[in-house]
Amino acid sequence: MKTIYVTGYRAHELGIFNDKHPGIPVIKKALYNHLYSLCDEGLEWVVISGQLGVEGWTAETVLELKEHFPRLKYSVITPFLEQEKNWSDQKQAQYARIIENADFVTSITKRPYEAPWQFIEKDKFIINNTDGMLLLYDEDNEGSPKYVLNLVTKYMENNEYELLRINAYDLQVVAEEMQRKDW
Repeated sequence: MKTIYVTGYRAHELGIFNDKHPGIPVIKKALYNHLYSLCDEGLEWVVISGQLGVEGWTAETVLELKEHFPRLKYSVITPFLEQEKNWSDQKQAQYARIIENADFVTSITKRPYEAPWQFIEKDKFIINNTDGMLLLYDEDNEGSPKYVLNLVTKYMENNEYELLRINAYDLQVVAEEMQRKDW
């Protein structure tokens, strides 16, 4: 796999409202573990759409991984221009860091927000232009990732595409592993 789309919950969907939340290091470690293995197998590009939450933590994780895998790059492909326009100053600052560290940035529709179809088109485009997806989603805790899961499931009916998942159980295992190492 050369390119992977990494997505999942937005921070607020996980009840995370600040950078000090204890769940963030666990999520980042789970992302790191998956992406490290994929880099060992030749991963070159990580694609995100710039949403804060799983995608923002993915960007931070890729920057850490670049120390071991300098060829690794990440791109931000947004659904529309100025997606951060109505976000708080703190969220806009986080977004600016994600954008400035990206190796490639573009928007699918090349215009500001108009309607939800822009999100669907963004997902379709990214799925069509990547080899697989790493999705942080637990079906027992519904949220926005269910839409991309439906799209990718339908896409996989007729196309070769790899879907990797991180669920609540996986995060629990990582959290326990991290606690053991602290002891």
